[in-house]
Amino acid sequence: MQAYKLNATIDESGHLIIDEPLNIAPGKVEVIILQPVPSLKSFTESATEPQPEKPKRKSKVKAFEGLFENAPPVPPDFDPDEARWEALKEKHNL
Repeated sequence: MQAYKLNATIDESGHLIIDEPLNIAPGKVEVIILQPVPSLKSFTESATEPQPEKPKRKSKVKAFEGLFENAPPVPPDFDPDEARWEALKEKHNL
């Protein structure tokens, strides 16, 4: 497959408009769209807007109701089975 890099525009109706003529044979093509990332200025402006409130986690135990909102986030590589095994090894001196 041959790759071509060119500029295009997406209009209000969502159609892709290529800004320059292409000298390629007619037929089906695969299109990959790379959209520019918002600038740092617009990112900081959106960061100052109030953030939506986190959904509250329900708990059937009254004592645990506010515990989950204050807990730190779980790391992406956390393995609950490995944590259980480590706790059991420590508890039973394995």
